[in-house]
Amino acid sequence: MSIRRLPEHLVNRIAAGEVVERPASALKEIVENALDAGATRIAIRLSNGGLDRIEVSDNGCGMDSVDMALALERHATSKLPDDAIENVATLGFRGEALPSIASVARLSIDSRPRNGEGWNRTVDNGRIVAEGPAALPPGTRVTVEQLFGKVPARRKFLRSPKAEYAACLDIIRRLAMAHPPVAFSVEHDGRRVLGVQGGEAREERVAALTDRQLADNHVIVSLERDGVQLSGVASLPTYNRGVGDHQYLFVNGRPVRDRLLIGALRGAYADMLARDRHPVVALFLDVPPLEVDVNVHPAKTEVRFRDPALIRGMIVSGLRRALDAEGFRAVQHADPAALSAWKPEPISPTPIGAMPIFEAPSLSPASYNPLAQPSFADRRPSFLTPPPQARAEPAAAPAPEGTSFPLGVARGQVARTYIVAEAEDGLVIVDQHAAHERLTLERMRRAMEGQGVASQALLLPEVVELEEPACDRLEARAAELKEFGLDLERFGPSAMLVRAVPAMLGQADVQGMVNDLADDLAAYDSALSLKERLDLVAATMACHGSVRAGRVLSVAEMNALLREMEVTPRSGQCNHGRPTWVKLGHGDIEKLFGRK
Repeated sequence: MSIRRLPEHLVNRIAAGEVVERPASALKEIVENALDAGATRIAIRLSNGGLDRIEVSDNGCGMDSVDMALALERHATSKLPDDAIENVATLGFRGEALPSIASVARLSIDSRPRNGEGWNRTVDNGRIVAEGPAALPPGTRVTVEQLFGKVPARRKFLRSPKAEYAACLDIIRRLAMAHPPVAFSVEHDGRRVLGVQGGEAREERVAALTDRQLADNHVIVSLERDGVQLSGVASLPTYNRGVGDHQYLFVNGRPVRDRLLIGALRGAYADMLARDRHPVVALFLDVPPLEVDVNVHPAKTEVRFRDPALIRGMIVSGLRRALDAEGFRAVQHADPAALSAWKPEPISPTPIGAMPIFEAPSLSPASYNPLAQPSFADRRPSFLTPPPQARAEPAAAPAPEGTSFPLGVARGQVARTYIVAEAEDGLVIVDQHAAHERLTLERMRRAMEGQGVASQALLLPEVVELEEPACDRLEARAAELKEFGLDLERFGPSAMLVRAVPAMLGQADVQGMVNDLADDLAAYDSALSLKERLDLVAATMACHGSVRAGRVLSVAEMNALLREMEVTPRSGQCNHGRPTWVKLGHGDIEKLFGRK
């Protein structure tokens, strides 16, 4: 077949396929043009998910009739003042968006510059069908109707209106997040679905566009290195989601999707989140134009960094510093569902002939027998039995005041699992296992930075039976595990011999720990860097060597745990991202008793 030159209308449709994949793509290009035009208010109206109609109105600089004609020509742009394409500082510059949209839809542009006259031009699938004066305030209004209406091969591959609407809304959220000074509003089929005012602080804008609770459960990220500025908002590890759809990265004000962010987040939140949980983050990178290539994708959704290791290191370091600075902080609010389930139970009246409450003999947990039938004289109200699962000790010395410590002073233990402490501003409940798990991990990390983790030899080496592939993985990592004080050696094809365990773990569950280490290496070994792999090993060991739920603690032990939490980084969450403590403020307690 001989080579032939393609007709112009086909060239335009091919170009449109590179830039305009769906309604959200067209919407993104138009809104970016409005932002580059200096708009401070942008109003978007969608119909049928953008499939039938997209309308974007802004109060930007506007265009006259000459500029409008050029804007609809291919490779014409106002965003490159010279030929230095690497110095582009705007959101768009390819000059193909408007003509590409016009080649596959009916595009109408109404625009008026300040101190000028309004003008309209309408193009229907590549043909100019109308042009003339238009009445509108300064700014631009772009309307796109029946996208791919005359290209059925493309139209039939679009998704449902609901899916296309969700994609459009995601695009607007990202652009609005990157430009807090600009006010955005979105209507869909006549219903207002999004509205943010201009001039908000960045963290307020991110919370408004993701989840309002983020405003109370975030840290501020700020770091500068080698001319690159990183800023943004990140959720506390205890405020997380089951899917990673609330993770946003912006480069020079441009929303991008980059796998670099996913890997960096995994490294930053390692040992603070379970593998199936994801943080909420919005990170903004300001990079010198020569250090980033924004022209690697026609739709400008991807970028390429000159030094990706620097960017990844900055994200990990910036997030770690911000999270470490919060110390023992965790999500402060109690679960509303849990509070609503806490209701007073009706108390049955004392049976006739029963002993008054204040005369009832004491009943120790050891002597309680639910099957024994009490005599008539010894009958007592049903709400006194079984005995409450809580304990406290007689005070050997005056208890310190809770005002002296952020996490308060221990007052007792509930269900041999939770420490109850009194703080100045409320009641603190601590999960003793989760808290000690985090403290043990941080001790192991500090030991690794020094001379390594001290080991304690077992009086009788313990044999752990495993599948042969699991033994192979553990044997391959035996040297790394020994740095943590775990001395393993192969004991036949399908068993490992444990000779020593980390001394700080005490009476650790050796069988369970080795089994979990084998499982973790099978799942993540090849996907993790050395540091991440060591963190994973430390977290698994810490879990098995921590104070378990069900262990009775003395008041002195409880207070020692609270004091160590207050000075240990990241002690507000365990190694799996669950909170180690929650607080019931005085207001919450008053609500429970109907006082407020």
